[in-house]
Amino acid sequence: MCARFSSLKYPVAFVSTPTGKTSLTTRFSYALPDIGGQLLFGWIMGYLPYFYTDVYGISAAAVAWIALIARWVDALDAPIWGIIFDKTRSRFGKSRPWFLWLCGPFAIFGTLTFLTPDLGATAKLFYAAITYIIFNVIYTGINTPVTSILSALTTDSKERVTLTTFRMFGSKLGVLIVNLTGIEFAVWLGGGDDRKGFLLAMPMFAVASIILFLIAFRNLKETVAVETKPQPILGTFGALRGNWPWVIIFISSFLFWIGFISRVSVAPHFFEYVLHRKDLIKLANSLDFASLATAVLLPWFCRKASKGTVWALGLLGMTIGQLIVYLGVKNGLSVEIILTGWTIGFLASGVAMAMPFVVLSDSVDFGEWKTGIRAAGLLTAIGAAFCLKAGAGLGTALPMWILDAAGYVAKTEPTAAVVSAINAGIVWIPAACFGLAIVPVLFYGRFEKLEPQIRADLERRRAAQRT
Repeated sequence: MCARFSSLKYPVAFVSTPTGKTSLTTRFSYALPDIGGQLLFGWIMGYLPYFYTDVYGISAAAVAWIALIARWVDALDAPIWGIIFDKTRSRFGKSRPWFLWLCGPFAIFGTLTFLTPDLGATAKLFYAAITYIIFNVIYTGINTPVTSILSALTTDSKERVTLTTFRMFGSKLGVLIVNLTGIEFAVWLGGGDDRKGFLLAMPMFAVASIILFLIAFRNLKETVAVETKPQPILGTFGALRGNWPWVIIFISSFLFWIGFISRVSVAPHFFEYVLHRKDLIKLANSLDFASLATAVLLPWFCRKASKGTVWALGLLGMTIGQLIVYLGVKNGLSVEIILTGWTIGFLASGVAMAMPFVVLSDSVDFGEWKTGIRAAGLLTAIGAAFCLKAGAGLGTALPMWILDAAGYVAKTEPTAAVVSAINAGIVWIPAACFGLAIVPVLFYGRFEKLEPQIRADLERRRAAQRT
């Protein structure tokens, strides 16, 4: 590969083959980093607030501040990671080598986050915060290349949808594995001791994560090169100038992740303390796998309607799902209605979660077309990792603050105020965020119409550079 591109004038950024098609090996391999990532990050999203309050004995208010500070520190490192990715030059490519370099540290700190050393109250908080911050920083470093490498695998927008569908399958499969087996392993290995259970279960998931990242590193290839002028560090931010598709993605994704994480982070509290059905926690979280029913149809949806329309409908479906959950709460805590709304929300999330990853690669093309600067690492780091982490920080902190203000105490019968606080976290915060996230998406269509012209113009520029 190096010899093939040695005659280029500038350091290269990698893009797809002329046909834009990818092999089945590439498609399935593109799912593996998300499986590996979710084998650890799935614990963070679904169980960490509950683990901190009910296993490690940290107050809900402290959990809120830890989550907010950690996620915002991590969110602020997203631009730094993006610049590093755009500056990366190796024989393995720009995005791919980070799977190799970071899978070990990612596994180590994923395990450390769920350890429970016997410390004093203040030391507990510091340990939780430090391990949580470092884990999330590393997750940004290893997860952002999964998004940025997409523009290196193909320039065909339809093929990007297909690859993203495989990626979503991997993400949901990883979450399903955690939800179906994680707590079971912890309970079985701990023999009634939750701390011991997490201590023994997490390394198993960590080793599996490393293996999957290494397979992805081996199989994913960054193929054909395009010349790009070297940019100073601050110069890469020029790709944001006038990049309205990226702005739309950023705003909508940020709101989506606040709502989505609020929904799942307070779910264990809802099913245990409001419904008094702790046995349903595993089922409720496992229903996330239902999102694959819409995710696998994403290429078909995008052939029948514009990407902006599909995206907006996904967010609308999630909003409707939240309202159905509310109807179940008001209708005598009807488990059937609540789980129906919960499932509809997850079904719609298959589209609402996947579409930003699809269109981020298009926004990279738009930035290059508009400014002449191709900054896949920076745009995807901020547009994906920053939104996920900062949104997740608020999505965890807001319901935890509300719980603390209502007087939540773990392992005690909740007061009416606590029940209302839990309902706010599982119904109203997500519903408001999903509804607001629709608004910027309504303006995406005008930029989507430019994509054929953008691809043609970029191909002409690249051809001219090679002559």
